[in-house]
Amino acid sequence: MRRRHLLTTAAAAVAAPALATGAHAQAFPSKPIRILIPFAPGGTSDILARLLQPHLQAALGQSVVVENRTGANGNIAVDLVAKSAPDGSTLVLTDLGSVTISPAVMKLPFDVVKDFNGVTVLAYSPHMLAVAPDRPYKTVAEMIAYAKANPDKLNYATAGLGSAPHLAGALFAQELGLKWTFIPMKGGAEAIQQVSGGHADALFNGMIATLPHVKNGKLHGLAVSSAKRSELAPDLPTVAEATGLKNFVTGSWQGFLAAAGTPPATLERLHVEIEKATKIPEVAVRLKELGAEPVLSKPAQSDTWRAEQVANWAKVVKDTGIKLE
Repeated sequence: MRRRHLLTTAAAAVAAPALATGAHAQAFPSKPIRILIPFAPGGTSDILARLLQPHLQAALGQSVVVENRTGANGNIAVDLVAKSAPDGSTLVLTDLGSVTISPAVMKLPFDVVKDFNGVTVLAYSPHMLAVAPDRPYKTVAEMIAYAKANPDKLNYATAGLGSAPHLAGALFAQELGLKWTFIPMKGGAEAIQQVSGGHADALFNGMIATLPHVKNGKLHGLAVSSAKRSELAPDLPTVAEATGLKNFVTGSWQGFLAAAGTPPATLERLHVEIEKATKIPEVAVRLKELGAEPVLSKPAQSDTWRAEQVANWAKVVKDTGIKLE
């Protein structure tokens, strides 16, 4: 009996950690979830987060709070997630294009590849090239002619130095031999305000945040940076069509990141609920209205894509010699 008791006790002791681990994994989410947005309200990431928030909250059974944490070209919010507990309760929804560009153009307090687990690449939308409506150029060709006739006169509002919209504008200007002055903003929403208010001349910015301002006349759209014309703005040419620049494709790849070490089951649960939310009819319709093409990559695919993009953008920055002031 004594031996049987010892064996039973030992077996229970071995099983207890496994049971505890299983219970812990099943408990997600056990506390409120924060979705950090690196930029000011009204930008692409903010719009998407607030679109998904009520549906994620209902599905996960916990409060989901969208919190704007601006600064350092969006890197404050990203760094907070890198240093957060790897339990899925703190996420960042951001332009992964800008995140993967950052290592090539600035020193970061985190490793873009190693310090995060991808939850999903959520959606792609092209950049839109737009200008203040009172400017004398109404087409891409007219803007190029004006810029060449007035060197250094054009200025360009960008959603932060080193951001994807900034690099799109820098690449566009370099390929076409243009000169313009970059004016860094705290995010796409502020860049739109500066151009629509006539304080800056032009911008590339995510179509989700920019198209409504083109439709209401506060901005004048010139082109989109996708491989083909957008169904939402079919009259606008692609940059490639308007300039002859082949393969000029830039845009906003919005996605969620969690801290490295987040349990795979937690990442998968988040991915599943986000994907379900995008398929809710009113959400799906709204995404289409915004010009966002759902991607919904799996967590592991998101990690692979992010590493590839870091390498790709490093090569672009090196090959073009783009300098960020």
